[in-house]
Amino acid sequence: MIIGSLFTLVLVIIGISVFLTFVPLGLWISSLAAGVYVGIVTLIGMRLRRVPPAQIVLPLIKANKAGIDLNVDQLEAHFLAGGNVDRVVDALIAAQRAQIPLTFERAAAIDLAGRNVLEAVQMSVNPKVIETPIVAAVAKNGIELKVKARVTVRANIDRLVGGAGEATIIARVGEGIVTTVGSSESHKTVLENPDHISRTVLAKGLDAGTAFEILSIDIADVDVGKNIGAELLTDQAEAEKRIAQAKAEERRAMAVAKEQEMRASVQEMRAKVVEAEAEVPKALADALRQGRMGVMDYYNMQNVMADTQMRETIAKAGPAKPEDTQTK
Repeated sequence: MIIGSLFTLVLVIIGISVFLTFVPLGLWISSLAAGVYVGIVTLIGMRLRRVPPAQIVLPLIKANKAGIDLNVDQLEAHFLAGGNVDRVVDALIAAQRAQIPLTFERAAAIDLAGRNVLEAVQMSVNPKVIETPIVAAVAKNGIELKVKARVTVRANIDRLVGGAGEATIIARVGEGIVTTVGSSESHKTVLENPDHISRTVLAKGLDAGTAFEILSIDIADVDVGKNIGAELLTDQAEAEKRIAQAKAEERRAMAVAKEQEMRASVQEMRAKVVEAEAEVPKALADALRQGRMGVMDYYNMQNVMADTQMRETIAKAGPAKPEDTQTK
């Protein structure tokens, strides 16, 4: 009898535990106490759909206390779509307090788009400062300037879905800095009036198509860099020097080749002369043998050749000096 009673008691306790686990009775009581009616059947349906009832009911109570009209179906649908229900409700409350028009559908769309809707609302109230990296730009006189800017932006709720992010703002501001500095006649002009960069860049409407509204662009630092113009001129002069040296080397090589060619031609002519001179004795011997030339003719020819050689030697030696004449 006692065993049967204990067994019945254990079954009752297990049944109550399973019931309380499956049916969030405490959460149902909390919703009733907060003036938000959520039926037991609705809570059981959330369990069946694998939706944590606390992630729906607690944000619903928070929204109801803040005076925002929401229902369970809206929050549950947003949770099933992969959204963050609690963050969306917090964003709606923050927007209401800041008097920013924001509907649940818009906030849910921003959240599902992957953006932090609460942070966007906070940025609409408290603008954010984005610091750009150092941007190097060159003025018309060839001097490089390194500029760092701070961009104050405010989130644009209407353009959060489909709008570009911070990276686009930084890229556009950097492009504007390069254009402004590049159009300046001298780097001194930029150093004298850094706010000229801010006014010029801000007037370009760089926030078009982005999720932000640019409030101001402030130049934080301007440093003078290298003399890029002088370096380019030096590099150009060096390149022209190398080209001239290459052309001179080409002309020298051509001259050397021409000289070698002429030397080869002279050597070839000398070889032909030597060859021709070698034929002279043979021709003389043949003439003597055949009787076309006598011995006396040969001696006369030798005398003429000797006389010619003597005259050439005297001509090479030049006229006699006066000192040599007096000595003699």
